[in-house]
Amino acid sequence: MGGWSSFTSILRTVCLVQTYGPSMLPTLNITGNLVLAERISTRTVKLRPGDVVIFRSPESPRKIVCKRLIGMEGDHVTYVVDPKNNDGCETIVVPKGHVWVEGDNIYASRDSRYFGAIPYGLLQSRAFWKLLPLKDFGPLAPKPK
Repeated sequence: MGGWSSFTSILRTVCLVQTYGPSMLPTLNITGNLVLAERISTRTVKLRPGDVVIFRSPESPRKIVCKRLIGMEGDHVTYVVDPKNNDGCETIVVPKGHVWVEGDNIYASRDSRYFGAIPYGLLQSRAFWKLLPLKDFGPLAPKPK
C-alpha cells in the first residue's frame, strides 16, 4: 500500500503540459512542446523570476497559459509597452499577492503588459523539463538574451 500512495502523491505534484504558440519562442516551439511541470513551488511560494510558469488566464479562466515569471510582489519591473511600434518603457511595482509574467517573444505575447500583474492564486505549476519533441529533451533554459 505504501508504494501506491507514494505514486499517487507524485501524480498530484507533477503534471504534463502541452504548450504551443509563438509567445515563448525561442524557449518553446511554436508547433508545441510537451513539458513536465511541478505543483509544489506554486504552493510553497518557492518561485523566482526566470521560472517558466503555467497559470489560468486572467482574461479567459478556462484557458491555461505558459509564460516566464519576471517579477514577484514588491519587485520593480520595467517593461517595453508596445515593442512593435516603439521602445517606450514603463516601470511598475508588482502589487501584494501578484506576479508579473511575460512571454520570451515580446513581439507576439499577450501577457502582463496587457492584462497587468496576475494574482498568485492563478499560478498552477512551474515547468522545468522539455520532454517532446525529443530534439528539445532537457531542462528549460533561462530566458535568452
